[in-house]
Amino acid sequence: MDIYEEVVRLRRLGQKCALATIVQVNGSIPSYESAKLLVREDGSMLGTIGGGCVEAEVWNVARDVMQTERPRHMNFSLGQDAAYDNGLICGGQLSVFVEPVVPQPRLYVFGAGHISKSISKIATLAGFATVIVDNREAFANRERFPEADEIFAEEYEDVFPKLPIRDTSYLVIVTRGHRDDMRVMRWAVGTNAKYIAMIGSKRKVIGVVKELEKEGIPREAFERAFAPMGLDIGAITPEEIAVSIVAEMIAMRRAPESDWRALSKSVFTSESLRALLK
Repeated sequence: MDIYEEVVRLRRLGQKCALATIVQVNGSIPSYESAKLLVREDGSMLGTIGGGCVEAEVWNVARDVMQTERPRHMNFSLGQDAAYDNGLICGGQLSVFVEPVVPQPRLYVFGAGHISKSISKIATLAGFATVIVDNREAFANRERFPEADEIFAEEYEDVFPKLPIRDTSYLVIVTRGHRDDMRVMRWAVGTNAKYIAMIGSKRKVIGVVKELEKEGIPREAFERAFAPMGLDIGAITPEEIAVSIVAEMIAMRRAPESDWRALSKSVFTSESLRALLK
C-alpha cells in the first residue's frame, strides 16, 4: 500500500495520522534519507524508518503529535549499538521529522438563514469545510450556499444519523427559532464534537438548558458548549457576528484548552450555570 494514498484515504475518512520522515543522515544507518513511517490513530503503522528501538520511540512521539497537532523534530545517534535490533552495527546519526496529518475541520451549520450565509462564507475562507442543514429547501440550497461542501434540506432528526461527527467536528446552531435550536442542542451534547455553539441571548440559553434538563439531560452535558457563541467583539451585523463565531472556532482549533476557555464568553460553565439557573 502506498503511504501517500493511505494519507489521502485517512483524510477523506476524517481520521488523523502522523508521518515520520528521515530528513538528514550522517554516517551509516540501517535505512535511508527520506524513508517514511505512517502511524494511524489506532496505532497501526505503514512503512518503516528502519525498525527497532528508534522506530518505537518515533511511534510514541507520533501518537503525541496526533493529539497535539504539533510537529516534532527528533535526533538520534546510533553509536556502536546493534541499532534497530537488526544486528547491524551502525555509527551514524539521523534526524526524523514527525508531522501531524489532520483532516480538514468540518463545520456543521444548523439553520440556513442570513447569519448562516455569512458563517459559511467566512468559515470556508478560514479553511473549514461547511455542511448546511435546514428543514426548508427554499433556504438550504446551492444557490444560497455555493461554497458549502454539503447541503441537507431535511428534518433535523432525519439528518443527524447521516453526519459523521468526530472530535474534529464543529457544530453551530443558528436555526429559525427556539424550538429548533432545542432539537439540535438535544442531539449535539451527546456527540464528541470539538466545538458546540448556539446563538442567542443569555435568557434564551437559560430557557434551553432548563427545558432539556426536564427531559433528563444532566446540566453537566452543556458545560462544553458555547452559548451565546462568538468572541465578544461588539458584533452587530450578520457579517460581524459570523467573524466573531469563526474567530472563536479558530481559537478552539489552535489554542490549548487552558487558553481557549479564557477567550470565550460562554455561559455554559459550571460556575455560570449555577449563578444563572439558581
